[in-house]
Amino acid sequence: MTALISSADFVCTLALFALGAIGSLIAMKSDRISGAIGTTAALLGSALALMIGSGVLISHTPIAVQFNSTLPLLSFSFGIDALSAFFVTIIALIATIASLYAFGYIKHFTPAYRLGRLGFFYNLFIASMLLVVTAQNVVAFLIAWEVMSLTSYFLVIYEYREQTNIKAGTRYFIMMHVSFAFIVLAMLLLYRATGVLDFANMAPALLTLPAQAGASPLMLGTILLSAFVGFGIKAGIIPLHIWLPDAHPAAPSHVSALMSGVMIKTGIYMMVRIFFIIMPTPPLWFGLTVLAIAIISSILGVLYALSEHDIKRLLAYHSIENIGIILLGIGSALIFLSLGLPTLAQVALIAGLFHTLNHAIFKALLFLSAGSVVSQTHTRDMEHYGGLIKYMPVTAVSFLVGAMAISALPPLNGFVSEWLTFQSLFAGIIHGNSMTLSIAFTLAIGGLALTSGLAAACFVKAFGVIFLARPRSPEVTHAHEMPLSSQLSMLILAALTLIVAIKSSFIAHTLASVTTTFGAFSNTVPSFSSQPFTIVLNTGSIISMAMIALVLILAVLLALWIVSLLGGRRRVEVGATWDCGTPLTPRMEITAFGFAHSIITVMRGIMRPTRQSSVEYQDANIRYFPAEHSVHFFTHDFATTHLYRPLDRALARASQIIGRIQNGSVNAYVLYMFLTLLALFVVISLGII
Repeated sequence: MTALISSADFVCTLALFALGAIGSLIAMKSDRISGAIGTTAALLGSALALMIGSGVLISHTPIAVQFNSTLPLLSFSFGIDALSAFFVTIIALIATIASLYAFGYIKHFTPAYRLGRLGFFYNLFIASMLLVVTAQNVVAFLIAWEVMSLTSYFLVIYEYREQTNIKAGTRYFIMMHVSFAFIVLAMLLLYRATGVLDFANMAPALLTLPAQAGASPLMLGTILLSAFVGFGIKAGIIPLHIWLPDAHPAAPSHVSALMSGVMIKTGIYMMVRIFFIIMPTPPLWFGLTVLAIAIISSILGVLYALSEHDIKRLLAYHSIENIGIILLGIGSALIFLSLGLPTLAQVALIAGLFHTLNHAIFKALLFLSAGSVVSQTHTRDMEHYGGLIKYMPVTAVSFLVGAMAISALPPLNGFVSEWLTFQSLFAGIIHGNSMTLSIAFTLAIGGLALTSGLAAACFVKAFGVIFLARPRSPEVTHAHEMPLSSQLSMLILAALTLIVAIKSSFIAHTLASVTTTFGAFSNTVPSFSSQPFTIVLNTGSIISMAMIALVLILAVLLALWIVSLLGGRRRVEVGATWDCGTPLTPRMEITAFGFAHSIITVMRGIMRPTRQSSVEYQDANIRYFPAEHSVHFFTHDFATTHLYRPLDRALARASQIIGRIQNGSVNAYVLYMFLTLLALFVVISLGII
């Protein structure tokens, strides 16, 4: 495998994406040709990147690509080490399947929107994500990060005739540049502390940081918090998540699968690189901060998903929930490192990375399935679905498998990573050296258990309302399955949810070898014993997904045998349902909100639901016989209501006040310049900067 992979293959991958982007623009006048060029190039480039990433993971041989220039800041270096290879594999896997799905999916955009523009930004988007996780110096990383943000922005507003998409894109654009500001601050502070721009050289330089002039815990804390906020905005942690529920639904569904499945994981990638490879052992307070944000994000993410009727917004909120679960593993690992427990830290980090892979698979599956439904019904409102299992059986089965996986039901992949996360949290209670840590890990266990239960309830609602009962709109009766390529992509992802679970031992060992390359875990005792199809932790816990799958299959077969044995052959008679004299209609079916209403009522202290009623009468002069009575319930995002709207009002007032200094007087402007220079002189003289 090593001999077959080289830096030339990586360059070839980038060339394929460039060819797809440029070719899509050249052939823009023909949607058929431009769509085929863009999708084919993306498929081939992603498939080649998948081979490269998995090859480096298996061979443990990194590759590097250098683009030299006479100007130092324009010399870019890219490379695929163990951590990069893992994320390249995830990105390329989902991009390959999403591109296969796009062959049949993108046709419904014509003739309203040009496919050439979609192919251009789509190829650049995938290429930029690969460059982000392979950049080896600060300048290359920041350029790739900005390209990723800009290309994804144009994909969010691809259907630009919809004003809601423009609004979602604007919010996304603003939040991404707030994120970029914090990231630049973290990188500048790292550069000031180390004097180098290459990520590989930062870690050795930071080992001597306490002995350097100006180094302090305050600087380290500022770097950690700036990085966490900057990359946390991209990942969608609460309360920095406000862009995500709007942007992901606005994009085309195969792009939504990439944004939710892998793009937000670039934030996780950089957190892992900075917190565990570049920085020295983080302080305990920072690990507790990450753990607290993880608990809040996971619980609130699933609660907001429960209240949603928009299928793609529901899935977007579940991305926030799963980022919270990933951060439970990362936060636990940071705490264990600060306590001097690297073996437990490695298990917790592996749990977070494993869930990163699992979430990419089942969330892409759910978004592609939802995209199939939306393309056939032309609405994202679940209240207009119903009975789709009769018209789209492949999509229904795929969505059901994804719903089971995200609900952490065995024997699918979501169960494995959440089991590992639970093991890490339980270990935190046992090995925590203070009451504070015991309480923190106990709350994390309770939060993860609550999140898992609410996620299962949410997807029972989603699957039942979308695919079961009777059609609620005429569009449902005209729905049909997507083209074969789209069906195949969903079935591949559905199969992967089971394959990854069965091969969880191999994946866990692979992730252990990845984390062993980190300085903090280089001398760590192996966390897993080598047994095929079985994960055995050194803490004594053991799990075999192959055995669980076998037991479940045998249980189902046994139940069927008992039913047939006891029931025998019975004659089935089909008759009309007694309807009390009132014809049965879809209006009598339970609604999405009706299903979730009891849970929202219990959580009303957090959800803050509001109710609006409207009544229409047959005769305006007679108010005793209403013709129609409608009730609308709304839940409000607490961050938007209590943080961003007050901040928006405060900024507007501040802008009005500051605007007064622009009075048109040249003398006043000269005075402002003088005062600014004087302030800078004082700050520099005092050695503040």
